[in-house]
Amino acid sequence: MIQGCGSDVGKSTLVAGLCRLFTNHGLTVRPFKSQNMSNNAAVTADGGEIGRAQALQALACRTPASVHMNPVLLKPQSESGAQLIVRGQLEGSWRAAEYQHRKAQLLDICLESFHKLEAECDLVLVEGAGSPAEINLRRGDIANMGFARAANVPVILTGDIDRGHVIAALVGAHTVLEDADRAMIKGFLINKFRGDPALFAEGRAEITRRTGWPDFGMAPFLPAARRLPAEDAAALDRQLTAKNGRIKIAVPRLSRIANFDDFDPLQHEPSVNLTFIQPGAALPGDANLILLPGSKSTIADLAMLRREGWDIDIAAHIRRGGRVLGLCGGYQMLGRRIADPDGLEGPPGEAEGLGLLDVETILTGAKILTATTGHLAGDHAPFEGYEIHIGRTAGPDTARPFLHTSAGPQGAISANGRIAGCYIHGLFQQGTARAAILNTLGTTSTVADHGTIVEAALDEIASLLAQHFNIPGLAGIAGLPNFTLRSLA
Repeated sequence: MIQGCGSDVGKSTLVAGLCRLFTNHGLTVRPFKSQNMSNNAAVTADGGEIGRAQALQALACRTPASVHMNPVLLKPQSESGAQLIVRGQLEGSWRAAEYQHRKAQLLDICLESFHKLEAECDLVLVEGAGSPAEINLRRGDIANMGFARAANVPVILTGDIDRGHVIAALVGAHTVLEDADRAMIKGFLINKFRGDPALFAEGRAEITRRTGWPDFGMAPFLPAARRLPAEDAAALDRQLTAKNGRIKIAVPRLSRIANFDDFDPLQHEPSVNLTFIQPGAALPGDANLILLPGSKSTIADLAMLRREGWDIDIAAHIRRGGRVLGLCGGYQMLGRRIADPDGLEGPPGEAEGLGLLDVETILTGAKILTATTGHLAGDHAPFEGYEIHIGRTAGPDTARPFLHTSAGPQGAISANGRIAGCYIHGLFQQGTARAAILNTLGTTSTVADHGTIVEAALDEIASLLAQHFNIPGLAGIAGLPNFTLRSLA
């Protein structure tokens, strides 16, 4: 189990890299995270949803994603509440205080899923959540030491040197953990080091001296990690525009933005300048396309969009001849009305939409979780994607569907052809579909499938971890004492 000294220390990336490394060396590997909190989710082969990080880790293992890889998923809807997904299915919405009492009851479900994975592979790589040193959350814990002790899984603790105070973080964790929890930790890793590793040799030795934990290595800063889908929206707070593409695409950074990895392929198009617009900033007046992303709380994010004045910016953009494309929650916002009579995404109620498409959405019925194939309505460019949403959208503009799926026509296009929306995530992943959409903006595409970029990044990270970590030592802790690295040439 890879635990960390905090959130965003690189646990997800390290687990993905180790999944690919051990898979490349002949083991059957499965990823696992008992409890995740993220609005970036993926549809699984067994008909549910899990956190995006575990879906990526499954890809690293070259195995289909399963609900058992992330049996408990929390999808934040407000500052104090979240949707609870148990084994891929929506169980309801819970406030944080209520969930503290509920989560202990979920431990048996997590253990059952873990043991199912354990029975079908050589190695399970488990990712923790946050930090085990948050001892105020230890009671009823199912994400870190509570799970590790219940499943008897040895722990490696990871510190992030890029943010500083890594010695204090690791030694401090050793200090505050209770004896039984501390005994689960079999060593430590350092992540995100920049520069000459020899400069931190004394620091690593000091950590071992103060904790007694063996040192299993120090990973360099991994540029390839930027080519992997991010787990949560914290990544957007640090994102900068890195190039000056001819075409400008703007994405409003909604407060409950979901599945924003939809747009990763556009980041790798040389002709595209993709920018996430932070709250407090106006949508750029020279944008060629505004993309409205998915949202975990569509009505609440629609209100936020209006508070930011982005609705005014969008209206001005359209008057200048610009285009708008809404995906999932963004598609719902483009319509005339959104109703949530049962309070599935917040308090029951309804809101007036942006009125840019002649459609209406009712958030009702079972959640749709399905992989989807099809083609764009205009030039029949094929795509593969998935749907993950509550709500049904209907209205006159759906007579002009944006695309055709295996289940029939979907989405809508305005009469002037410049406003469109649909429920499909992953629309830009395939090169042909992405090229067709960029063609409407007057630019060309690499026509490369984004999956090849992700696969190459996983292999690159795996190779670097093999060089910088004591991999045989980690395998030995996991009960594989005879594992050796072999030449992959």
